[in-house]
Amino acid sequence: MAKQKEVKTNAMRILESLKIPFTHYTYECDEFVDGLQIADTLSLPYEKVYKTLVTKGNSKNYFVFVIPVAEELDMKKAAKAVGEKSVEMIPVKDINAVTGYIRGGCTAIGMKKQYITRIDSSAEALPTMIVSGGRIGSQIELMPQDLVKASKGEFADIIKQ
Repeated sequence: MAKQKEVKTNAMRILESLKIPFTHYTYECDEFVDGLQIADTLSLPYEKVYKTLVTKGNSKNYFVFVIPVAEELDMKKAAKAVGEKSVEMIPVKDINAVTGYIRGGCTAIGMKKQYITRIDSSAEALPTMIVSGGRIGSQIELMPQDLVKASKGEFADIIKQ
């Protein structure tokens, strides 16, 4: 019987090339609903699971924000964190064209272009965090500082209180 080969995503290849350790989780998913459902499917605490959001600023530049799965992005704080007057979510139909990923499989690691990335400062206190592995059905767990390194991001206070 042939051993099934693990399918690596671009994000996983980048982490390996940077020698960043991570744990890969897979799950069955016919249709993406939201990050809370994924956390529930994998029996993971919401505080550890983060989602990746992509916005466009009034400068027409794109910005990436990584926030806890149960939280909401504070648009004013997000804009300030990237030096913009305002930012707005990009339409779902544009996610693939902008990032190279699809909704539900978007991660800050290995997008088509290197966008300015901010990770909510709540992650700094965690020993590890979980983000999308780069496709639906794939999650990766890594240290927050390693996500900063791999995404060339920075920590910032960007969620609604």
